[in-house]
Amino acid sequence: MEAFLSLIHNNIDIIYFVILSVFVGIEVIGNVPTVLHTPLMSGANAIHGVVIVGAIYVMLHLHEDNLAGLILGFFAVLLGTLNVVGGFVVTDRMLEMFKKKK
Repeated sequence: MEAFLSLIHNNIDIIYFVILSVFVGIEVIGNVPTVLHTPLMSGANAIHGVVIVGAIYVMLHLHEDNLAGLILGFFAVLLGTLNVVGGFVVTDRMLEMFKKKK
């Protein structure tokens, strides 16, 4: 327990930064007009693509004995890929709504 409290105390700036980022993100995304959701989704897909590349890079530089790191890296790549593919599917559906019907 003492190690956990020491970890929190040593990283309190990072914890505050993450909490502030969550609140700012919720506020920004919640106030985006409906018309701008499609570009927002495309931007989020690009960011998640960078996350996938970063996870692959980290996995390639891990020692082969670091099983926990490899498993976490695998799930980061898997979930990031699912997020990118799902984002592109949703973006495509949203763009279909703007096409003129014949």
